Formats: sequence, structure tokens, C-alpha cells
Amino acid sequence: MEKITRVGVDLAKRVYQVHAVDSADLTVLARPMSPERFLSWAVGLPAGTVVAMESCSGAHHLARRLRLMGLDARLIAAHFIAPFRVQGASGKNDANDAAAICEAASRVRTRCVPVKTPEQQGWQGIHRLREGYKEERTACINRIRGLLAEFGLVFPQSPDALRRVLSDVLEDASNELPGTMRLALQRAQAHWRVLDDEIAWCDQQVKQHVRGNQAAARAAQLHGVGELTASALVAAVGDMHQFKSARQFSAWVGLVPSQNSSGGKNRLGRITKRGDDYLRTLLIQGAKSALLAAPKRSDRISQWLLQLRERAGWQKALVALANKNARILWAVLTRGIDYDPEHVPPVPQCKLPAQKEPHPA
Repeated sequence: MEKITRVGVDLAKRVYQVHAVDSADLTVLARPMSPERFLSWAVGLPAGTVVAMESCSGAHHLARRLRLMGLDARLIAAHFIAPFRVQGASGKNDANDAAAICEAASRVRTRCVPVKTPEQQGWQGIHRLREGYKEERTACINRIRGLLAEFGLVFPQSPDALRRVLSDVLEDASNELPGTMRLALQRAQAHWRVLDDEIAWCDQQVKQHVRGNQAAARAAQLHGVGELTASALVAAVGDMHQFKSARQFSAWVGLVPSQNSSGGKNRLGRITKRGDDYLRTLLIQGAKSALLAAPKRSDRISQWLLQLRERAGWQKALVALANKNARILWAVLTRGIDYDPEHVPPVPQCKLPAQKEPHPA
């Protein structure tokens, strides 16, 4: 145990594959363990030993427990681990994955995922439940609409339009709906109402989160960043100081252009779409509402947005505003200041005109 300096763990529900090496990167231990056996074994590791895991279900909980033992628990994204599997894609198994995790943890440039607190994971759970309820509600509405269409009852493609007429359709005896189908559709309608109530409850929890969290309240001040986006940002990121710059945070969200540059020639393409899909979607959807309301505002960003829309088009203006909002969020949250829509950034010292020295007499 004293020789071990780094451990890679491939997590599963009932078995952990462990790969431990010493200071010379020689394998000391490579074997599967049950979760209980692994925790009791990890107690004997020297303090400060690096224990790396893939960022997956249950990894944050295990990392918190290992840090309480005095170990250096690290979480690594899956796409950073795959290149270190020497057997390639055809040699994927638990033992090879654990060895690749251990090897990836030895690289200085490997970015680790910050370990989330239980509170962060709890708020992320609220957002995940809300998205699940939304998908389930859409499926329920489409199911009702499809069944009604089988009997020649077709309505406009809008949930509100269907909600207004559904009760009357089920009570109308002049249509061809049989009694059994009416009962079934009534139960589907009741399920639709339950899902609406669940989504409304999640929205209420998100509002309480924003009101009780100073960082989320500051984030919600931006045009195009509502309470839902602010809550999701704080839950997903936590401490914004983990990013060195605003551009690094924007790149983490996936809002910067992809590159195919070579030979000194820069070739920029579409946005990378890396990172948190949910957070990036909220930023872009919020930019849509900000763009629609921009003609009614006179602040600097709204005027810039309108000019960009005329010059580059609707879609590019949306992504540009989402990118700008991501960078402003980094600045606001790292400096602990309120959002100022009329803020003018200072000119960098390197771009100021050179001052001529006075000529000696």
C-alpha cells in the first residue's frame, strides 16, 4: 500500500475495477472489487494519493467520500480517457479502462471535472426531473392527438388549442369515439394535468433557488438569462473561478467556433457544441427572447444585437448573444458585481496609442 501513488478506478453498479501504480508507473494492483471492499481498501492508501475515476453516475458521491479519507479524488471526462486505452476501441473492457484512467490522471494537461456538492447535485436533479416531465408531457399530448385523429378529430398543432377543446370533444356524443376510448382519453387528460402540476412545482423550486442564491440572482439580471438558466448555471458550474477566462467558460459550454486550422491559416466552422447540452440550449433559447425584445430596449447590447441581426442574420445573432452572455456571466460571477447593460470595457493597454516622450531641451 505504501508504494501506491496513483489509482485508476472504473466504476460500475456492483463492481469497481482498480488499477494502482507506484512512482515508477509499474502496476502494483489490478483487480475487481465490490464497492464496500474498495472503500475499506482505500482507507489504507497514503494520504494525498491520486484516485482517478471517470465522471459518471455515482462518481461525485464516491469522490466526496474519498476526499474525506484524505485522498486526492479526481473525476475525468470519458472523452479524455479513451485515447489512453492502448488496446484501442476493440480492446475495451473494465481492466483496460481502469488502466487508461490511471494513465490519463498522470498527464498534467488533463482537465478534471470539479466534484459537485450534494446541494449542486440536488438542484441539477430538479432540472433533470423537469426536462423529463416536459418530454413525457409532449409524448402524452402527441398520443392524445394521434388517437383523436384516428376518428377524424384533428385540431391545430398547439397544446393550448388542444387543451381548450379536449373536454368538449370527450363529452360530445355526436362524434365516433367509442365509450372505452373516451374513458382512456379522460385518463390521458388527467395524466396531462398531473404533468403540468409537476412542471409547475419544479418551476417554483427553481424560483426559490434563484431568490436564495446570490450568484443565481446576479446571473438572472442579464437579458436572455432567466431564472431557469441562472439556476442551471449555478448547479452545473458552481465556482466560476475554475475557468481562467471568459473565453474558456464559453468554450466549455460549446459556444465557440470549431477550428480546422493548419499552416498558419485559421479556418473557423460551426460552434463546437461541447459541454453541457442543457445549459447551452437554455442560453440560446434565452437569446431568442432577448432578440425579440431588443427593438423595445435602448441599451448598448440590444442595439449591437439588432445591428448584428441585420448584418449576419437571425441564427448567427442568437449564437453570438449566447456567447456574449456566457462571457458576461463569467465576469459578473468571478468579480461578484451586478450586471450593468451600459458597461463599457476599458481599452487594453496594448491597444492604446503610444505616447511620445518629450524632446530633451
